[in-house]
Amino acid sequence: MSSSAAGAAVRQEPRKPWWRGWIDAFKAYKHPRVLAMLFLGFSAGLPFMLVFSTLSAWLREVGIERATIGMLSWVGIIYSVKFFWAPVVDRLKLPVLHRLLGRRRSWMLLGQVGIAIGLLNMAQMSPVGHLAVVASLALLVAFSSATQDIAVDAWRIEAAPVTMQGVMAAAYQLGYRIAMMVASAGALWIAADFGWAVSYTSMAVAACVGIVTTLLIPEPEARVVKQTVEQEARVTDWVARNAHLPQQLQNLGAWFVAAVVNPFIDFFTRYGAKLAVLILAFIASYRLADFTMGVMTNPFYLDVGFTLKEIAAIAKGFGVIWSILGTFVGGVVVARLGLVRALALGSISVVAANLMFAVFAWLNQPSIVGLAVLISIDNLAMGIAGTSLIAYLSSLTSASYTATQYALFSSTYALPGKLIMGTSGFVVDAIGYPSFFVYTASLGLPALVLLFFLSRRMQIEAAGAKPKLG
Repeated sequence: MSSSAAGAAVRQEPRKPWWRGWIDAFKAYKHPRVLAMLFLGFSAGLPFMLVFSTLSAWLREVGIERATIGMLSWVGIIYSVKFFWAPVVDRLKLPVLHRLLGRRRSWMLLGQVGIAIGLLNMAQMSPVGHLAVVASLALLVAFSSATQDIAVDAWRIEAAPVTMQGVMAAAYQLGYRIAMMVASAGALWIAADFGWAVSYTSMAVAACVGIVTTLLIPEPEARVVKQTVEQEARVTDWVARNAHLPQQLQNLGAWFVAAVVNPFIDFFTRYGAKLAVLILAFIASYRLADFTMGVMTNPFYLDVGFTLKEIAAIAKGFGVIWSILGTFVGGVVVARLGLVRALALGSISVVAANLMFAVFAWLNQPSIVGLAVLISIDNLAMGIAGTSLIAYLSSLTSASYTATQYALFSSTYALPGKLIMGTSGFVVDAIGYPSFFVYTASLGLPALVLLFFLSRRMQIEAAGAKPKLG
């Protein structure tokens, strides 16, 4: 070895200690677009709780039966079928708004205005005697919220590189969890002191956070990858083969091929049919446990004797602090350990939390301290699981079909849980709360099995230059 080479070896930078990498991962939260994601996450989380968990508490307090509450939770299915109109959000330019705000922000604003209008009108109604109207308004809020989600998810993926998607997902979840605290603990506390009308009016005002954020953030640059250019040739081919059709039909057909057909073909082409089906099966099973349990948590707290203020302070206030911590931890875990380990940790944590709910219900000795511990662990688990899943779904999308593909993935993970949770009231009535929580814990096991096979398959596919899981 020459003296210069030896000197270079001596002068090599010392290896950073392991803890410096974790600190660097936390520093990413200071990025301006990550901060913007925080407020957009708040805007996304606010309406979801108000047509789901908080609405179930309102309905239960005024005497609506648990079976009816469970069925009304099917309003949330609208979030799970948003892939039906995601191509419209992805491609259609809104008059005036598109020119002023751009493709993503214009659809965000439209959804946010719909949310505020729906919540304001819900505030004027009582479920007793007007249950159908309240359900219809909840459907409007859910539809507007799902539309906002399509645009926000697309903005998040397009506004930051792949390396930042973990922290972007964490910021989104952080804002989402803060909104959960406002829309659950805050809404319940206001309702306890001033009534549900004032509570939902206040939430309509809080929805303006999203509107202000949308007006301030920049529109991301549209990106087109090489594979997309090749796939878009299908549009030209389709028009050429159907030149005999009227112009309007040609335009409609070309739009359908570009906006609906190509995003699905792109996903299956990039991953292959077998791997793509395995990925979708894993996504569909990942959130079954917490979705199915979620709709019955507020009725459970009320049925075991906790008051609205106790639920607000502990279950929906103190517990959300742990959810926020879980979100931070989830973002750092994704960055440091990779998606596979982060997904596994999140899934195992959720199953364990469900089993703890079962023990709490079986002991039948409700206490504020016990509830605080239980909810803290559960929210910590959901924060890790939620952040990991969002980062994973973001990694699967193509830059050219962001809104449509992400809507497909998010609908895939939400729809099965939403369908099953609609029956949760009947299950509780039939087997009781302890067995119900054991049942919800068991729903988390298929995801762990599928993740094992998926990670094995991805290791094999990696040798063939297929996309990696993490």
